[in-house]
Amino acid sequence: MSRRALLKQHQALQCLGTAVGSVPLRSIATHRLPPHADEASLYVHWPYCLKRCSYCNFNKYIPWSQNHAVMTECLQKETQTLLQLSQVSRISSVFFGGGTPSLAQPSTIAAVLETVSKNAHLSDDAEVTLEVNPTPAGKASLKDFMLAGVNRFSIGIQSLNDDHLRILGRDHNSQHALQTVSEARTLCPGRVSVDVMFALPGQSVKSWESELEKLLPVCDDHVSLYQLTLERGTQLFKQVESGEHSMPGDDVTAVMYQSARRDLEKAGFCQYEVSNFAKNNAVSEHNIGYWRGHQYIGVGPGAHGRFVPRAVGGAQREARTQTLEPDVWIREVQHHGHGTRRRIQLDHRGLLEEALVMGLRMNEGITQQHWELFSPEADLQQIFGMSENIQELQAGGLLILNDRGLRCSWEGLALLDSILPTMLLELEMFFQSKGYQEDAEQQQKHRHSERQMTVYIRDT
Repeated sequence: MSRRALLKQHQALQCLGTAVGSVPLRSIATHRLPPHADEASLYVHWPYCLKRCSYCNFNKYIPWSQNHAVMTECLQKETQTLLQLSQVSRISSVFFGGGTPSLAQPSTIAAVLETVSKNAHLSDDAEVTLEVNPTPAGKASLKDFMLAGVNRFSIGIQSLNDDHLRILGRDHNSQHALQTVSEARTLCPGRVSVDVMFALPGQSVKSWESELEKLLPVCDDHVSLYQLTLERGTQLFKQVESGEHSMPGDDVTAVMYQSARRDLEKAGFCQYEVSNFAKNNAVSEHNIGYWRGHQYIGVGPGAHGRFVPRAVGGAQREARTQTLEPDVWIREVQHHGHGTRRRIQLDHRGLLEEALVMGLRMNEGITQQHWELFSPEADLQQIFGMSENIQELQAGGLLILNDRGLRCSWEGLALLDSILPTMLLELEMFFQSKGYQEDAEQQQKHRHSERQMTVYIRDT
């Protein structure tokens, strides 16, 4: 899953949990640990870039100077602190994202992985992914990163059209991208993913299809496909607002997405998530953990996490966000062992909302068995089966609810963003109908605190 997609999910889901210190839901609130409490995946955020792309609003910084030794020490320290706080015995996968983590020194990657291994079990064949910027410098570092412990690369090609790359403000060209993919495939065959964007300024369906025709033969076994979204405050947003660039319309964008899905299928790729396609079952195990609602620990400036803080007696999962600014984060880690800026405790309903939102992103959807891990009290049929709105989605061929579970159809997956509000409303109505809803005044307080509350953690 891309950082952009994951960030949007986090922003949406942060309004769903119960804030720390608030009253849990009656009856249905549970103090048993969520599924997979003994294991988690690890996300490590490297916040630095050489330049800011025109479309980017991620948490990234262009440093005047960069002290690799200090950053390495702090990443190790926070990793140790949060692993000990979670008391997980196993880390299932590690993902180094950013920013541009391929700007980090390979020794930093090795040091973080060593810290993980000292505090939890990390198997020799665990998936360890590094995002790579396809520049000559990025290409030259691939072998050293593999020696440091990386065994999967995610390469941000974005486009093979040099004009589009210039508009996006990327610091590579199409030849750099092709050369980096080729080198990565040589070093790490079957474990190379490429990110490509569509709905770019001035892009037509025909030019997009032509670009895919050029890209797919050189891809390895995984492709992540993302629609460019204009983010307010970015350089590209201002350029479009001023009329310097124009964006494809929604109808054209929808055709681009469907066309890409068909072309990827013809090339042997199976779609397993809204934006992700794989051959030879080369799926991203790390991202599947997100979509299946597993625990994950976020380390580094601005990183997000979802885990149970068992070391302090926690029994409910918390949504955690680390301090955004690298310099401030470094000071907090040096003084307190971690830079956690915000904690939101997820009640039972919050867990179900996350399981629903994330699970429906996958082609397989949510099985009855998986849902039961989070909701032993009520199965999918009980919650959604009698709803006229859900029946209408089923009749329209967008949603499938049966004994196996709940999933979107091929057509429905393309319309997931418009389907999810209906699903979340039905879940809320189920809670209300069973008497699990708090009074309106208390709920309003919860919602307000979930949006506004910032908890500064000093001793955990």
